Amino acid sequence: MEDLKFELILGDITSLTVDAIVNAANSSLMGGGGVDGAIHRAAGPALLEECRLIAERRRRNPGGACPPGDAIITGAGRLSCRKVIHTVGPVWRGGGFGEAEILTSCYRKSLLLAAGSGLRSIAFPNISTGVYGYPKAAAAKIAVASVKNTLLQTPLITRVIFVCFDRENYEFYRELISGL
Repeated sequence: MEDLKFELILGDITSLTVDAIVNAANSSLMGGGGVDGAIHRAAGPALLEECRLIAERRRRNPGGACPPGDAIITGAGRLSCRKVIHTVGPVWRGGGFGEAEILTSCYRKSLLLAAGSGLRSIAFPNISTGVYGYPKAAAAKIAVASVKNTLLQTPLITRVIFVCFDRENYEFYRELISGL
């Protein structure tokens, strides 16, 4: 883990050249708003078609094609990354419904998928802090802690980028990763 490099960016995750970007997806995998919609628009129809095929194969899966806390990996269409890892974060319902455990699982499973696919660099958005309503400061703490803990099991990954779309999230992450 000595060679690990954490980065923080205020900007657009779809513009990064990394091995994988993580999509804060919905359980249908069919695109939506926020980062999910931006990734699908930038990737083009190939990504939507691959997600549609996965959803069709998993149509009887309780919780949708990708249940909250789970992750799947696809190609990247027109994006400059190699893969897109789709993960479904929790909808905030006050904190007493396993939201923290589900969010932790999103980061952990995304990193494990990346490492299992031989990927070395990964970029994460702010999962669940948009329309899903997770409090930004709490989500940032979970993200950084989950990634730091999981990286002990994934030594192949040497570059982790947290990509914030807004200044508020950026400031929470800046404080948390300044000591790493």
